[in-house]
Amino acid sequence: MDPITQGIVGAALAQTKGETKTLAKAGVIGALSGMAPDLDILIRSSTDPLLALEYHRQFTHSLLFIPFGALICALVFYPLFAGRWQLSFKSIYLWSLLGFATHGVLDGFTSYGTQLLWPITNYRFSWDIISVIDPLFSLPLLLLILLCSTLKSRRYLYGALVWGTLYLSIGAIQHERTLDIGRQIAAERGHQPLRLEAKPSFANIVVWKLVYETDQKFYVDAVKPGIFKPRTWVGSSTDKINLAKDFPWLDVNSQQAKDLERFSWFSVDYLGKDPEDNMGIVDIRYSLRPHQIAPLWGIKLSKAQDSGQHVDFFTRRENRMERLEKLIAMFFE
Repeated sequence: MDPITQGIVGAALAQTKGETKTLAKAGVIGALSGMAPDLDILIRSSTDPLLALEYHRQFTHSLLFIPFGALICALVFYPLFAGRWQLSFKSIYLWSLLGFATHGVLDGFTSYGTQLLWPITNYRFSWDIISVIDPLFSLPLLLLILLCSTLKSRRYLYGALVWGTLYLSIGAIQHERTLDIGRQIAAERGHQPLRLEAKPSFANIVVWKLVYETDQKFYVDAVKPGIFKPRTWVGSSTDKINLAKDFPWLDVNSQQAKDLERFSWFSVDYLGKDPEDNMGIVDIRYSLRPHQIAPLWGIKLSKAQDSGQHVDFFTRRENRMERLEKLIAMFFE
């Protein structure tokens, strides 16, 4: 999730330990530790645009790395806070451990994918029940954690934990409802999906994106799985990538081919042709409008590249506000 939410949740778990008078201190250390794993965004290359994709949510987010990551945090925080706040290394390490431990698990609840069991496996866990950014989840938590710290009362902390658990539970229920609707949609079209996924649209758990795969195509639709009357928006479809047909000139031993394989791993093989560029390959799972194939990122191949050059990686943010406005309008349809 976004760094602010990671800090909030890290602070909340850290505040479960220690004396009441140390709630604010535990919150600060827990928050900083909760955000620390995202420092992996500094791992990048000016020549290899996919390096950041490989390392973001990798070893720093692994459950096996938690005690080591917490130790690094504690070693940094001890000289900064121990003397000023009269804290022992044991307390700082405990709060760092609790804060750090929340990060990878919280990211696992989103749809981006997190390597929770690296290096045992590089599988990207994504439970698809909350958006990477969701103010309705984060803002009440922030308010309650601030009240806990300033008023030195754990009743607000318990309220934050209840709210977070309740919201994620509702997201899980919405996810399952959307999958059920997706199966019905596919059956009505005479399809038996090879894969079917439901993902929350941007910043909410009200409107969801359905993605399913058949032998030849990917289909996307949008669903609002209301309690009494679900709402669906018919989306679009796109052909799956066929290298022999779409890029017959691509040398399978070239760096571009290797980069395509890396991007395919990142995208869990949800690869489609870029609707705006016939040399582009996009991850069709994400778009601001959930029933459209309007990808947020992808790679671009080039016949002119030599065998050792990397692909180009691009992100697309055009008409973002217009698409967000249309997404918000879908909440009330």
